[in-house]
Amino acid sequence: MKEIVIASGNKGKIEEAGEILKEYKIISMKELGIDIDVEENQNTFKGNAIKKAETIAEMLDGKLCIADDSGIEIEYLDGFPGVNTKRWHKGTDRERNLAIIDKLKGVPKEKRKIKFITAIALSDGKNTICEIGKIEGFVAEKIRGENGFGFDEIFELENGKTLAEISQEEKNEISARRIALENLRKKLIEKCNLFL
Repeated sequence: MKEIVIASGNKGKIEEAGEILKEYKIISMKELGIDIDVEENQNTFKGNAIKKAETIAEMLDGKLCIADDSGIEIEYLDGFPGVNTKRWHKGTDRERNLAIIDKLKGVPKEKRKIKFITAIALSDGKNTICEIGKIEGFVAEKIRGENGFGFDEIFELENGKTLAEISQEEKNEISARRIALENLRKKLIEKCNLFL
């Protein structure tokens, strides 16, 4: 079984990648004793994901590597925070979410559109493919729900519930990560000759 190294130590991400890319054995960088932090200095999620995957694949002498970058874009704020999603606010997730709610104080629902975007890249150091997954919703007017992390408690779906108010199973079904991974798997099947 061909191996793919995943640029993550997150157990959930590793399991999800293994579940979707089932023709491959997914191994974490940690299992290989690799600890590298690639600087995310590109101006798109896709650019950051590609940079990480290519940098690590080159370090691993052409082993397949998968890496991702994700975050939110708020239409009313011209796509803010975008690639700076994890970096624009030094506080906790809760503090960051409250700061976003504050930025949108008094803005009507139809103008509170938010996208969660995940870019996932796969590279062997020479060839790279990258796919995007996204979900859309609205920034809630207040924090709601207990079943999440990050922006889940302020990301309101079309059905009026936040991501933190639905079950993990429901969330998995619609996750931007899952969409990106499934798109990547289709691309891999189409372009299998690239990575022989």
